Amino acid sequence: MTTDVIAPARTLRAGFVGGGFMAAVHSRAARAARADLTGGASSSADRARDAALRLGLSAAFDSVDELLADPDIDVVHICTPNTTHAAIAMAALEAGKHVICEKPLATSATDAAALTALADDRGLVAAVPFVYRFHPMAREARARIARGETGRLLSVQGAYLQDWLAAPHDDDWRVDAALGGPSRAFADIGSHLVDLLEFVSGERIVRLSASTRTVYEARARHDDIATEDLVAVVVELTSGAVGTLLVSQVAPGRKNALSIELAGTAASVRFEQERPDTLWLGRTDASSVIVRDPARLAGDAARLSLVPAGHPMGYQDAFNAFVADAYAAIGGASPEGLPRFRDGLRAVRVTEAVLESAASGTWVEVVA
Repeated sequence: MTTDVIAPARTLRAGFVGGGFMAAVHSRAARAARADLTGGASSSADRARDAALRLGLSAAFDSVDELLADPDIDVVHICTPNTTHAAIAMAALEAGKHVICEKPLATSATDAAALTALADDRGLVAAVPFVYRFHPMAREARARIARGETGRLLSVQGAYLQDWLAAPHDDDWRVDAALGGPSRAFADIGSHLVDLLEFVSGERIVRLSASTRTVYEARARHDDIATEDLVAVVVELTSGAVGTLLVSQVAPGRKNALSIELAGTAASVRFEQERPDTLWLGRTDASSVIVRDPARLAGDAARLSLVPAGHPMGYQDAFNAFVADAYAAIGGASPEGLPRFRDGLRAVRVTEAVLESAASGTWVEVVA
């Protein structure tokens, strides 16, 4: 295990596909990791020039193919609509580029599995930004569970609640299955919830029963919407522990309320992304709040804690740590907990199980 957030041995040259919100987040993280922001491509040459100007990229490419053909680019960040991920990632890997691809890695498990196999075959670093793993207190929760402090796991509960699509006129390209894929709320944010739950607990969801709802079938710019606004899931984990997950993009007042709580025979732990500098520890005789303090955290939590206690850390810090670790892996390091394409494949498989269960009304086994 590494002992610090590490940078690659040499300056990496990064290319970016897409120019929206996530491309801005990726470019900030790449800059923090001391990469050379070599250039970007988008859906058109004009959009690429606009993105290069806004994001501070050195050049704009007229097409994705032109970007991938540039021998100076080492790593490609894919920040485009969901249904385009698989084809662009496949082309990038075939061009010999390392890849950081936004989730969902693909909109089918077949495509995600093919990408995972190709990355392994080519020996390329291929990562998916499940960045909530990189909050120090999420790592602290994982370390305490691994040490046995919570005892045998009995139950879990998790939620990821947002309100940016809560009103009927709220709209976005993600509601269109042609761009977002067959799942919206679960593929978009439920995947983060499942990844964090499995990462922190050290267990896998083995079977589930799900119910989905599309609250608004028409919005400002889209009609006949089929993708889900919210999902409720009952899960069973490897050990036999049971739990519930709630995912919603129509929960008024909730901006990015990702939370997980795991209850064992000895203690419970709870992590909330909107309060990332603390961890709640519950016991039958007393409960306490653990504050992020590098001097008192487990090693892997401490290495991600870049500023002293009392100085808040947040989402961009977690994203920066993810990109730094991905770049370090390109340089030959083995950072603890780096989410790779196999983790992206896992998320797609769970998403497919959720959709299958919701459609059939039955319990569904999740492919390992």
